[in-house]
Amino acid sequence: YVRRVRRYDPRRSLRLDATALSGLELFENHIGSGRTLFDTLDETRSALGRRRLRAWLRRPLVDADAIEARHDAVGAFAERTLVREEVRDALSAAYDLERLAGRISRGRANARDLRSLHDTLAAVPTIRGALDGVDALADVRADLDPLSDLRGLVDAAVVEDPPQEITDGGVIRAGYDDDLDEVRTTAREGREWVADLEQRERERTGIDTLEVGYTQVHGYYIEVTNGQLEKVPDDYTRRQTLKNSERFYTPELKRREDEILGAEERADAMEYQLFADLREAVAAESDRIRALADAVARVDALAALATAAVECGYVRPEMVEEGDSGGGSDDEASIRLERSRHPVVEETADEFVPNDADLSRGTVALITGPNMSGKSTYMRQVALAVILAQAGSFVPADSARLPVVDRVFTRVGASDDIAGGQSTFMREMRELTDVLHDATGDSLVLL
Repeated sequence: YVRRVRRYDPRRSLRLDATALSGLELFENHIGSGRTLFDTLDETRSALGRRRLRAWLRRPLVDADAIEARHDAVGAFAERTLVREEVRDALSAAYDLERLAGRISRGRANARDLRSLHDTLAAVPTIRGALDGVDALADVRADLDPLSDLRGLVDAAVVEDPPQEITDGGVIRAGYDDDLDEVRTTAREGREWVADLEQRERERTGIDTLEVGYTQVHGYYIEVTNGQLEKVPDDYTRRQTLKNSERFYTPELKRREDEILGAEERADAMEYQLFADLREAVAAESDRIRALADAVARVDALAALATAAVECGYVRPEMVEEGDSGGGSDDEASIRLERSRHPVVEETADEFVPNDADLSRGTVALITGPNMSGKSTYMRQVALAVILAQAGSFVPADSARLPVVDRVFTRVGASDDIAGGQSTFMREMRELTDVLHDATGDSLVLL
């Protein structure tokens, strides 16, 4: 559901082409069933947070101030275990606000969707309360609008456990609309009269087996078995003949039936209109709902990155830019990792040996070794440290000092695309051509 169009400038994020995404296994593993970087970091509690975390990994930041602000927020969550867990517990009750807003705006939401909206809004005050006083999270806390007016409106109108279909009735709470309550009272009193009719007629006629029932085809009836037909009073009118019994109605029963069915039909129509009006009122606030969805997604993604950092032993990277210090441009733009690890491999390997990396701007590092010695793993873990840092995450290392890069290129592994007319050598040359054409002095290249 598209509300507005925004200009997308790829230069405003770290650019990762399809080759880099595949070579670094950010979202898909080469064998199809293995873990990816996203799997390792995905500690989110909601669909909103999961999509946001994926977007952050797909388009990491290139603005140093924005990166530092995200690191501050992740660090605040990492340092405050109780705050983090309270927020994550509250996020577990959050439904997908973006999809709910779309359904509501298109007029396709049912009563359960509105209750899901209410339940999500009910979790927002808890999240805001947990973030109170945490300076690094003040901005996102300010964006967590609890939408108290919408929450109260939905709660006052819709029952806690509504039916799936909004045309079946039973959606609107008693007390929400006086006219609806009056019609419901008429229907309820009629049903109560019918419920008492069976005992009254048994006493009046002396027919112990007499029963009162209802079918959608024939309506309300009084059923008498064939052996008791001689006791049927004169005011009974035959309605239906069965094999072992007869069904009757009385003038009063017919009047009550018309009254009950008419009231129920009017009540269903009134409920539908009331719900449609409520849905329209909520749809008018869809921009506020989407703004809240954005804030909830950010909180969930930040808490997830903090959880991964704490559980996996990641460290906050120091981000450097050219001109930050007096050590010369090469020193300022260097990648320095102490005892770095591959975030995915260390999760699956029995033992992982950490490695250092010290690469200055313009440096070409030549890595040699036999097959299965870890060359590709080492190369990838350096690139993943850069991507994680610019996405706002902490990195798997004892210490990390990283520059802000604009692109990551990969030419790792051998594969072909015979169906596409590309041999292994042709694919290698095409990928290398992309590097030669598009890489800048701020790019990281893995060959």
